This record gives sequence, structure tokens and C-alpha cells, in this order.
Amino acid sequence: MHAEARSIARRPKGRFFFGMENHAHTHTRPHVARRETKSAIIQRAAATAGTLSRPSKMPCHCYSLPAAECITGTKLRANAASTCAKCYAMRGNYARPNVRDAMQRRLDAVRGDLDQWAAAMIEQIRAAERSEFFRWHDSGDIQSAAHLLAIFDVCDATPHLMHWLPTRELSFVREALAERERPINLIIRLSAFMRGAPPSAALAERLGVHTSTVDHATGATCEAGKRGGVCGECRACWQPAVANVNYPLH
Repeated sequence: MHAEARSIARRPKGRFFFGMENHAHTHTRPHVARRETKSAIIQRAAATAGTLSRPSKMPCHCYSLPAAECITGTKLRANAASTCAKCYAMRGNYARPNVRDAMQRRLDAVRGDLDQWAAAMIEQIRAAERSEFFRWHDSGDIQSAAHLLAIFDVCDATPHLMHWLPTRELSFVREALAERERPINLIIRLSAFMRGAPPSAALAERLGVHTSTVDHATGATCEAGKRGGVCGECRACWQPAVANVNYPLH
């Protein structure tokens, strides 16, 4: 056998020699980062901002805080004629230890770095919310003008959603609106302080916001009580054309 032929014949299988390389093995494939799943995004964002809540009544996710930490609401609860005297968020499921703990974690987040909080909320809402709506504070209320401005940032970054925020913290609303305009996809409703009291329509018009009342039949009336305590197909609270929504005491 020719010397070169014998040399080739003796080369062990599976090895590559100069001049005989399999060039497919000489190139490294570029690393492709694995896309983060929605569940991973939600989990990571919740570690910063707290989890979203999902009350059975609502057609969407919400973000609830402890009702005991409402600034104006705490004062109103001492008045038997106020809309906060028999606050639903102080009892029922809201009183469960796991629910209270979750609301406290959210409150702690709101009292921390609001820029980080807003960024985490944006990520979490984008990943979790599949409807066209979002509700702020089915329990609790805004804690400062800075808090409301951070909510503005979240609304601006989620223009595909209509946001609804009821509040009794008028001073914070005024302060925030003096700094920047309300996002067009955010409906702020000034909640009445007293049962049966008319809405603050003139004030709301000056501020460019909306109102809600309790036991005062003006505008749309919430009929969730007739539907087993759920919104059903109704979205009046989120609608810019609905100046006032009236709620029966519950």
C-alpha cells in the first residue's frame, strides 16, 4: 500500500487533521437570549411593586392598598353619615390575613422609590392585563401627589388600557394636576364624602376630572348588586362621557 494511503487509513475515526477539518465545527453559533416569559416578568415586577389584585366583581386587575391607611377616609370613618363609615374594604375578604399582607407589601412599595415602582407596575400590567381596563384602589387611596404622578406615568405607558381611579384625596389631585395634565386614558373620580350628597360637579369640571356619589341618583347608577355583585358588561366607571356614577351603599 502506498505510504500516504496507509497513513490515512491509520487515522482514528472522529478526529480532524489539518487539511481535513469539518468547517461546520469551527464556527460558534451566536448566543440568542431566551425571551422572558410573561409569568417571569410578573413575578419579577411583583417583587418590586407588589402583586396586582383581582376582585371577583371587577372585569380586570386592580391595585389595592390597606383601607386603614386612607388619609381622608380614616377621618371620615368616624362620621356615621359619611361614605366611609361602613367601608366594605375593612371587612370580608379584605380582612383576610393573606390579603392584608399583600396590601401592606404594596403600600410599602408605594412608600419607597416611586420611579422603580412605576417601572415595575408598567411591566406587570403589560404582562398580566388581558382586558382593556385597569382599576386603581378597590381598597385604599393615593398617598401623595408624587404617588399620583407616578400613576400618571403608568397610564402614559399603557395607552391601550382605560384606567379608573376613585379618590377622596382632593389636595393631592390638585397638586398633581398643577404639575402636569391628566393622561387621557385615566378617569379620576372625586368620591363624595357624605351619603346622599350631590357630586362636586363644578369642581370636577374645573379640574378636568369626574365624580362619584353614594345614594344620590345622578348620572349612571351602578347595578352590580342586581348582577350578583359583578360589573358584567357595564364599564360606566371608565367612560369619559359618564360625568358621575352613583353607587348604592354597600
